[in-house]
Amino acid sequence: MKLKYLKLKYLKRIAMCLAVGLSTISVASEEAVSRLSHYLRIDTVNPPGNEIAGAQFFAKIFEDVGISYEIAESAPGRGNIWARLSAADPATAEPGIILLHHIDVVSASAGHWDLPPFSGDIKDGYLYGRGALDTKGLGIIQLQAFLTLAASGQPLNRDVLFLATADEEAGGAFGAGWLIAERPELFEGMGFLLNEGGGGRQLGDDKRMVSVEVTQKVPLWLRLTASGQPGHGSMPQPETAVTRLVRIAERIVGNEFPVRIIEPVATMLSGTAQYLPSKEEREAMTDIAAAVKQPGFVEALQARDPATHALLRNTCSMTRLSASDKINVVPPEAFLELDCRLLPDQSPDDFINSLKQIIDDPTIRFETLLSFTPAISPSDTELFTAIDTVTQQHYPGTPVVPGVLGGFTDSHFFREVGIVSYGYSPTFVPIAEIRGIHGNNERMSVSALNDGVVLMTDLLELFTTSQE
Repeated sequence: MKLKYLKLKYLKRIAMCLAVGLSTISVASEEAVSRLSHYLRIDTVNPPGNEIAGAQFFAKIFEDVGISYEIAESAPGRGNIWARLSAADPATAEPGIILLHHIDVVSASAGHWDLPPFSGDIKDGYLYGRGALDTKGLGIIQLQAFLTLAASGQPLNRDVLFLATADEEAGGAFGAGWLIAERPELFEGMGFLLNEGGGGRQLGDDKRMVSVEVTQKVPLWLRLTASGQPGHGSMPQPETAVTRLVRIAERIVGNEFPVRIIEPVATMLSGTAQYLPSKEEREAMTDIAAAVKQPGFVEALQARDPATHALLRNTCSMTRLSASDKINVVPPEAFLELDCRLLPDQSPDDFINSLKQIIDDPTIRFETLLSFTPAISPSDTELFTAIDTVTQQHYPGTPVVPGVLGGFTDSHFFREVGIVSYGYSPTFVPIAEIRGIHGNNERMSVSALNDGVVLMTDLLELFTTSQE
């Protein structure tokens, strides 16, 4: 679709809503609050997950409106659910779109919350609950847009697949990864996906931006094991598994991987530079390739903004160390675990080889605990154009830029099979509230939820209805 056509189609949408007085979007927005409140009350902390309870929540809604669905458990209690709206003419259908979110959430320490984390209660205009932002709120927004599209009866030019999955917080092996491997027919003919990982940011009373995640650093989780002669702690040996492990740990900690600016990162930083507080920061982010050559810049950036710094190089964080389970026993083995995050064009195998050179100890055993295939989704697509079009109609002048995520989401599973995947939530969330993700007092404002339903509904209608 070309931009001119998308804008014309959007204006026709507004005219239709004005003609009927109250669009189905309004109804969907009103339902969103009660549905999200209910969804947040379902405890799907992973582990153990219990995502089947969330899947059954959606199943009841689909049954009430007469939409067919399927549920599949990858293991007992690990539920995944999907429902499909089909294109009017399969023979001429455009590549379909998937609306993806995950049902599982991380744990919450209730004593540190203002409201119980599984209450779904409202306070001062906010819905509180674990998963409000990650990602049950997005799931309800996608659901309401999906239901509104179904109720409209408009002919679709492509399939629309609503998909809620298990296990994202633990890597997706029982959710998106399992479905890709065990139910590949679900994704035949699908060309696009919307998921978590990007979206609107409220940067002030009148400052907004939208970051559409197109790629993410690739997690590479490693266990390094050293072996040695065991013995009694009262009889020190010249070298043990523990001392060998300490030496290689020092080499890892003392190493800084080279700074390397990839194009998606440069594009994202230059696109968001205008919102930085100082002239120096704005100039640096506008031309990050030049800025990193300045003495001391990278070190200062790491101290001030570790998240941005992490997008400029491969990184490894040492997160676990283990050896003997008794203080007076020298163990036969000791291990450390590394959470490495690679730039999205980095080969994991090549990186492991470079890490072995840094360690310089052929006796250390390497075990890969988690690794994904690097992938980047293009931003010159009709879906990216549609996101920008709808954003400009609602929030004129708001920049929409490709983004890079330091963490990882289930999008990588779909990029690996050739589906263009974007991290996009149609809500504008203040930066301070982003800290609620995996933290305390996770919440979404009622107004952001309702506005998100409107934006997602307009986007979905724009992207999927017939051009006639």
